[in-house]
Amino acid sequence: MSEQQNLLSPNNYNQSANLPNSTAALVLGIISIVGAFCYGIVGVICGIIGLVLANKDRKLYQSNPELYSSSSYGTLNAGRVCSIIGLILGAVFLIIMILYFIFFGSLIMEAMKNGGKM
Repeated sequence: MSEQQNLLSPNNYNQSANLPNSTAALVLGIISIVGAFCYGIVGVICGIIGLVLANKDRKLYQSNPELYSSSSYGTLNAGRVCSIIGLILGAVFLIIMILYFIFFGSLIMEAMKNGGKM
């Protein structure tokens, strides 16, 4: 009876487990690309979180690659790439928005000093 229990235990299956945060990193990477066009801040935040999760799981995979499936590692790499792209796009759009507000803010302040004439 104990031999049957040993055969049915989950430790005897030769299936690889998925990395714990690979799907979350991919979802955050995709959201960071889309969110980069929403004033940039959403893309930067989601990109940073996705990149941290991806790097954490990447170290986990590299320490014991035989424990995890290669498909989840592929998902992890896709999430990492999407997070990097979203982070870069978000940072560019954030800088553009800051420069936009500085430029038009200075124009408005100058117009207020001149009595409403531009």
